Amino acid sequence: MSESGERGVVAAGHPLTAQAGARVLREGGNAVDAAVGAMLVSFAAEPLLTGLGAGGHMLVAGGGQEPALLDFFVQAPTRAGDGSAAELQAVDVSFGDAVQVFYIGPASCGVYGTPAGVCAAIERWGTLPLATLAAPAVRLAREGVMLNASQAYVARILADLLTSTPECSALWAPEGRVLGEGEWLRNPELADALELLAGQGAEPFYRGGIARAVCSWLGERGGSLSAPELAAYEAIERRPLEIAYRDRRVLTNPPPSAGGTLLAYSLALLDRGGRPPALAAIVRAMRAAQQERTPEFLRGLAQAGFLERFMAARLGSTTHISVLDRDGRACSVTATNGEGSGVVVPGTGIHVNNVMGEEDLNPHGFHRHPAGVRMPSMMAPSIVMRGGEVELVLGSAGSNRIRSAILQTIVGVVDRDLDVQAAVRAPRVHFEDGVVFHEPGVDVHALAGGEEDLEVVGFHDLNLFFGGVQAVQSAPTGLSGAGDPRRGGVAVSA
Repeated sequence: MSESGERGVVAAGHPLTAQAGARVLREGGNAVDAAVGAMLVSFAAEPLLTGLGAGGHMLVAGGGQEPALLDFFVQAPTRAGDGSAAELQAVDVSFGDAVQVFYIGPASCGVYGTPAGVCAAIERWGTLPLATLAAPAVRLAREGVMLNASQAYVARILADLLTSTPECSALWAPEGRVLGEGEWLRNPELADALELLAGQGAEPFYRGGIARAVCSWLGERGGSLSAPELAAYEAIERRPLEIAYRDRRVLTNPPPSAGGTLLAYSLALLDRGGRPPALAAIVRAMRAAQQERTPEFLRGLAQAGFLERFMAARLGSTTHISVLDRDGRACSVTATNGEGSGVVVPGTGIHVNNVMGEEDLNPHGFHRHPAGVRMPSMMAPSIVMRGGEVELVLGSAGSNRIRSAILQTIVGVVDRDLDVQAAVRAPRVHFEDGVVFHEPGVDVHALAGGEEDLEVVGFHDLNLFFGGVQAVQSAPTGLSGAGDPRRGGVAVSA
């Protein structure tokens, strides 16, 4: 679904999320206010993808604003070395044409960042009170949200996770089966927690009663997230990664995130070739990026000057919200709970993330990241600049598929001259572990010529496996947006 508007446009993964952001724009808020209001509603409307126990990244640029990236992603906790720590629990998640293994339980829980991120964003860029922005989310969490088809589908494929603990089952399967489309999810404890966040800020979640409850609950079950680690957590402002592509500048997530770096590398490879790039060239760029995810790459992400060394040596989820306001300010924010750990802490409204059990973020083994290190996220909130002005605001959900989804959307707008709706809806490919996955409509015969060793796997329809790009575009005809149909996304004008 897409919309256009002159006061601003919000694209998000759920109608209620996008509507909340658009309402903020209509009430005089800026792009960051709108993104935060939408984020808070997403905690109630998209609780399997995000929440108070999640983490993320926010990119802000345009409208005279110096570009900045706010990092509030999940941080690695201390891992107990005496054998007392809980083990990861494996669950299979089927996307219909592909199966992915995720790991959950107390051992999968990292230091969450969304409460700190929300408060830091409003303090840094906001113009409206947090209590005003949080009110719609509080109401929805208390009164309930009816599951739409997309959220019901996610609940169905995550059924084993949602029934893995009594607390999670009580929320998602109150009658012994996981809630389905048209049924209501109510979470009054989340409503209370959102009110607490609005009234007292992030303090209770990192050094107060909420923090103590989370650490105690996890500790009793073998989790390793500790009170000192929560107390020391803070959102960090970083300078965005900036890369030239054709006659544009692309801003995206810098190290220690991995996704933005690999996206920039792919764009730089394509920038050397013809326009528009052939399908085989796109797959080669995806393949080259994946091959760079070595242990040395992951260790180097946290080192000063890594990005410059990495690019010079080679070139010579989740849910997303994109906002562009009438003043040209853009906010691109991606947040993820992983799939959720299955650990719902009573009295806190928090379903803790399972980022420490995300194989995509731990490709060389679990529990190898030192305590205090930000996890090497695949999230890559991005903004495309043209002539010094924002042209495209985008980001995606989808784990390892995030960078391939964003890459193909940028190529669609910049190289193929597609409008944002067509670029988001265009069929996608994704390369991983020697396999090219593709949606219907992709001419796989175009892969011939140098990629004969690839296995090709086709999906029967557009699928959330290929990400969920939410995008807003500024064009001569005005502002427009597109929500990804793969994840029930919508765009709403203000």
